[in-house]
Amino acid sequence: MKSNIFRAGDDWTGLITRLAAGIILFPHGAQKLLGIFGGYGFSATMQYFASLHIPWIIGLAVILLESVGSLLLILGLGSRIWSALIIVLMIGILLLVHSENGFFMNWFGNQKGEGYEFDLLMIGLALATLINGSGRYSLDRVLTGANGGLTGEVSRHDTQPL
Repeated sequence: MKSNIFRAGDDWTGLITRLAAGIILFPHGAQKLLGIFGGYGFSATMQYFASLHIPWIIGLAVILLESVGSLLLILGLGSRIWSALIIVLMIGILLLVHSENGFFMNWFGNQKGEGYEFDLLMIGLALATLINGSGRYSLDRVLTGANGGLTGEVSRHDTQPL
């Protein structure tokens, strides 16, 4: 079978992992882009990134990935692409921001900052989606045809029952 980045089987795994990743990531992006969920909005977030000497293009990419990318992941459009980008983002955040704070998130406010457990969870969800594809009820599946392939081939995922 030919490899296709938009190929999506008819399984539940892709649906579950992409929804979990997208729904978890979207509020973080909405904070940065729209200023909702207690966020500061686009301008203030870009100023914050600039104060950390993060190039504006990287800051913009983070905001768009976390907001628009998470919505497209929820819809299942380009899920493998968005998943790969989320993995890169989370590895960057883990190494540059959270690694010095240890493993655990700062649930009780008793450490300097957030640990990297959230980053690892997001990497795991994104990696599963990257490997598996969008699964059921995805725009990738609609765009590539009901059998999951642009060439009319039936994928292994489409022929196996749940």
